[in-house]
Amino acid sequence: MAVEELQSIIKRCQILEEQDFKEEDFGLFQLAGQRCIEEGHIDQLLEIIQNEKNKVIIKNMGWNLIGPVVRCLLCKDKEDAKRKVCFLIFDLLVKLCNPKELLLGLLELIEEPSGKQISQSILLLLQPLQTVIQKLHNKAYSIGLALSTLWNQLSLLPVPYSKEQIQMDDYGLCQCCKALIEFTKPFVEEVIDNKENSLENEKLKDELLKFCFKSLKCPLLTAQFLEQSEEGGNDPFRYFASEIIGFLSAIGYPFPKMIFNHGRKKRTWNYLEFEEEEDKQLADSMASLAYLVFVQGIRIDQLPMVLSPLYLLQFNMGHIEVFLQRTEESVISKGLELLENSLLRIEDSSLLYQYLEIKSFLTVPQGLVKVMTLCPIETLRKKSLAMLQLYINKLDSQGKYTLFRCLLNTSNHSGVEAFIIQNIKNQIDMSLKRTHNNKWFTGPQLVSLLDLVLFLPEGAETDLLQNSDRIMASLNLLRYLVIKDNENDNQTGLWTELGNIENNFLKPLHIGLNMSKAHYEAEIKNSQEAQKSKDLCSITVGGEEIPNMPPEMQLKVLHSALFTFDLIESVLARVEELIEIKTKSTSEENIGIK
Repeated sequence: MAVEELQSIIKRCQILEEQDFKEEDFGLFQLAGQRCIEEGHIDQLLEIIQNEKNKVIIKNMGWNLIGPVVRCLLCKDKEDAKRKVCFLIFDLLVKLCNPKELLLGLLELIEEPSGKQISQSILLLLQPLQTVIQKLHNKAYSIGLALSTLWNQLSLLPVPYSKEQIQMDDYGLCQCCKALIEFTKPFVEEVIDNKENSLENEKLKDELLKFCFKSLKCPLLTAQFLEQSEEGGNDPFRYFASEIIGFLSAIGYPFPKMIFNHGRKKRTWNYLEFEEEEDKQLADSMASLAYLVFVQGIRIDQLPMVLSPLYLLQFNMGHIEVFLQRTEESVISKGLELLENSLLRIEDSSLLYQYLEIKSFLTVPQGLVKVMTLCPIETLRKKSLAMLQLYINKLDSQGKYTLFRCLLNTSNHSGVEAFIIQNIKNQIDMSLKRTHNNKWFTGPQLVSLLDLVLFLPEGAETDLLQNSDRIMASLNLLRYLVIKDNENDNQTGLWTELGNIENNFLKPLHIGLNMSKAHYEAEIKNSQEAQKSKDLCSITVGGEEIPNMPPEMQLKVLHSALFTFDLIESVLARVEELIEIKTKSTSEENIGIK
């Protein structure tokens, strides 16, 4: 029945000129053709399409059959023989139909699927799509539309993370990346071969450039790369990245020229004016490119060998900042790898303090602090801590001093402040051991820094439990200073500042400890009474109320807090004892001299 209907429509249209075809004819042709496929009359449909007499009709109306034919090919239930005929029909339609209509039809079919069907659809349609575009005159617009559609669909696919996921490629992203390179190659070659630099060629270049930038962001920004010892040349993302970077060079945008001019007010390479949203995308893409080149070593042989390590660090810091602003594990990890790669190239204490006047040289360590304190993944927190220490080691003395002040003022985290205070102690120790004192960690400069360390933020009312790490580090630093620096030498300036330290730190700490211990002892008493009555009650620990905790658990928490206060108190007592011994000894020495 469907075959007869289709033949009837064709018979009527054979006597008409192309311009006389009606919209109604297109609709009837599509419905009848679709029914032929659904009812299994595929062989008859093939004969109709192959008939030379129907060439004009197929050219104008055949594209309407692309959807039903493609759906038939994607349907795994179809018999192999029927699928083979469907492939023949598909190839004929691509060959005979109006390429403009075909282009839109194919792109609609690429946009339709979701989930795992996205890659199946793309892998089936890429080759026909390439053939259709090559027939069109306005190639730049067509390739731009096609690449944008393809990228939008691919960006919906999850990026495989582990070696096993990459090898399994459940969603087909790895296969699609490889196929996409083959799809794009002829258009890149066309740009290379066109020596005239016509307007159309420039537009094609722009579209390819856009695609390369988008690909650097997705999937390459989040993609993981196999160890080069493991991959054996089979890492799909490494291949994709290498080809994309190669495309950039081929169309006139060699990556050394691009990445070293990105971010400058006056750029020496000319690319499309990106909208505000695309400018953020460009930052992600350029960061991804820097990682691919410097960490993965992809096409690194194209870089000039004369670039100094400090120049490369300065260049990469902006990209590292971009990585650390993201929340994805793989992206943060790349930022840390790029930072480590850049820092290991330079010697300790060689990074001059003036570099901290560049915004990224302060925002990167602050970004590391955020990862250390907020990231839920332990390996990244530990790596960030190691990278912050490595960064500190590379700064000169004034740079270290400046960074310590900055982080003490901005971190708002007791553990981070304790880490910085330990670093300050290490720098003072190194300075005191040298024949020539380091002015940044002795005398007036150190006194100014100690003002940020040896004090309680809210005086006696400071939450000692929440700030225990910082307080213990401060007391240990003070104990060290009292032991190492004699009052007569006073290299650190401690002894002239001792009165202020006692008023701003030691006395308020005594009062705070007494208040805190009294509070927690009262909480223990309440908890013990609640245990007798089997009631659940809430307690306040570290300024936060913990509701409905079983009494035995409450007691553990409260005793742990008291243990912390006892620890602080014992170190405080030792510090005060040492101060008394030192001042008494100095007084006796002075009397003896007289």
